[in-house]
Amino acid sequence: MVRAKDYRHGLERDSRGRWTVDAVKQVSYDVLVRRDLLKVDDPFLADALRGCVAGAGNSSDRRLLIVDKVVDTLYGPAIDAYFIAHGFTTAKLVLDAHEQVKNWGSVDAVLAAMDQFGVDRRREPVIAIGGGVLCDVVGFAASIYRRGTPYVRIPTTLIGLVDAGVGVKTGVNHRAGKNRIGTYAQPLLSLLDTRFLSSLAVRHISNGMAEILKVALVKSRPLFEHVERASRGDLRVLFEDDQHAGLADYVIEESIHLMLEELQPNLWEGTLERCVDYGHTFSPTIEMHAVAELLHGEAVAIDIALTTGIALERGLLSEPDAVRVLDVIAGLGLAPWNDVLARQGLLTEALEDTVRHRDGFQRLPLTDGIGTHVFVNDVTPAQIAAGAAFVESYVSSLAPWQESVA
Repeated sequence: MVRAKDYRHGLERDSRGRWTVDAVKQVSYDVLVRRDLLKVDDPFLADALRGCVAGAGNSSDRRLLIVDKVVDTLYGPAIDAYFIAHGFTTAKLVLDAHEQVKNWGSVDAVLAAMDQFGVDRRREPVIAIGGGVLCDVVGFAASIYRRGTPYVRIPTTLIGLVDAGVGVKTGVNHRAGKNRIGTYAQPLLSLLDTRFLSSLAVRHISNGMAEILKVALVKSRPLFEHVERASRGDLRVLFEDDQHAGLADYVIEESIHLMLEELQPNLWEGTLERCVDYGHTFSPTIEMHAVAELLHGEAVAIDIALTTGIALERGLLSEPDAVRVLDVIAGLGLAPWNDVLARQGLLTEALEDTVRHRDGFQRLPLTDGIGTHVFVNDVTPAQIAAGAAFVESYVSSLAPWQESVA
């Protein structure tokens, strides 16, 4: 076969009327931490929003804001005042955004707002201000509107700061499937402001701490020890009280760094063995079967507890360390157990569903001691049952005051 290649364009043509197109798309985005983004006399946010589209042609100060309903209640006037003070012309869609409405209907609402606003897909990035659900919904909508519209994330929850706000995956639930439809679509920019955390209910702090614990258990014993320290204190003041600033900043920034360290070389998941999938093997099914009662991080915590029991059963983790992990989960205000785990066959079905999404293999990350991990492909129903029995036994042994937490 004779081939001629135009190296300028990455195009090959052979003598049989076939062309091979070879192209590479460069991906680059910034994740910036900045406290008090909405402080009117600080131009940082305005400069960042203009700078991320510099060079895209004629400048535009029109912006469509998609804001979580709760966030708008708390920060709506401050958001409006900031954008007015810095010369932006804005429209705002206030969106109810939580797991029960993380679906196509929410995506369609964002698409309609983008169309009505007349978004210029090169010069006017859509701004998402809200939690992880809102960031996912807006990211997905932006990625499919006119085959790709730029967007900026400003996550306002802990789980948004350390998980949903830093990667490139977008997705919403479809039928009974967790994040069953979605895309890989990087933001132009993710702006992380820990000041938003001061208004979070403690449940949502716990929810985000589950994702931090996930990263710590598979990648960093020092981070685990910091999370353990936080679990022994009052989470309500962890991100409010200046005396805890060192612990809070370390926990957030180290977890973001470790997460990005894993994501950056594998943004499109060409490699399916991903240690950051820890806590996400059984949790998608658990979460969808208890969607009315569980937040995402709460389902992840249950998965962590279950796989801790499996690691114990397989001899990868000592019993003292396994109990220590569950102590931290409970100390963070997370329940290691939910009655959905007792449903006949549910966990086996959950693993089977995950296998379908991991190219026919379990590729299940388990802790090999605290702070390191291994991947396994041979977890059996008996080991799953043993892991669940360990968690159930732990919960039943808790003092009455702890049972209210678990």
